[in-house]
Amino acid sequence: MDMINNFNKAMKYIDQNLENEIDFKKVSQIAGVSEFHFRKIFSYLSGTTLSSYIRKRKLSEASLDLINNKMKIIDVAIKYGYDSADGFTRAFKEWFGVNPSELKNYRDFKIYPSMTFQLTIRGGSNMNYRIEKKNPFKLVGVKKRIPIVFEGQNQEIMNIVQGITQEQRERLQSYRDTEVKTVINASYNFDDGVYEENGKLDHLIGSITTLDIDFGEFDVVEVPSHTWAIFSCEGQFPILMQDTHAKIVSEWLPSSGYELVDAPLISFNGDMSDLSNVYSEIWVAIK
Repeated sequence: MDMINNFNKAMKYIDQNLENEIDFKKVSQIAGVSEFHFRKIFSYLSGTTLSSYIRKRKLSEASLDLINNKMKIIDVAIKYGYDSADGFTRAFKEWFGVNPSELKNYRDFKIYPSMTFQLTIRGGSNMNYRIEKKNPFKLVGVKKRIPIVFEGQNQEIMNIVQGITQEQRERLQSYRDTEVKTVINASYNFDDGVYEENGKLDHLIGSITTLDIDFGEFDVVEVPSHTWAIFSCEGQFPILMQDTHAKIVSEWLPSSGYELVDAPLISFNGDMSDLSNVYSEIWVAIK
């Protein structure tokens, strides 16, 4: 609950400084987490990026100044950090639908209210996890930049799977010298808009290994030593796994006392012969 309270204090600071250059180090201090963690959790909980939220809040306040205070367009533009009236006008029309000069004759008004967070207790379901410190390892496999899909099968991931040859599968299997002896999926290098489902990420399918050899044509991601929260679930695939990931970010993290680390999100599955009962693990790097 402290994290939610701190996040709301950070949101209040942002709202009070829409006319100024927002100091994101200050935002991070108020929230009590790193800027990286704040931006990630904000995007997941709100469904929009922090930069998009701030831009829309500024335009919303600008519309009130134009209507209620009858300020000049150039003065409003400067007040909210735009270099020119033209730049402000383009941004305003994109958000509001009309030019600021037409606003006084427009009947359908629009605002973008400030945002606060609250923790909703849904109850009933257990989250099985363990905390483990792991030494450095490598992710080795085939990588592609793909759009994110929150629900159902991601066809781009299926395309990666289908593109891996039998010879490559056998080589990838031979690299698995850790306790994870199955195919892993790893997502990283997320775009800012990823939680609006209009961003992309790098997705790798392959193996976890500690081998120090030439991996040929495969992509290699070096993962340093981290502490990992490892969540396990068993049930309908991929619905339960996607639901577990959503709960990790929206329910577990805000109340856990941990925060995210900039590292790949790793997952893997057990026997896939019966999709109604698949064992899965999700690894989230934390501190």
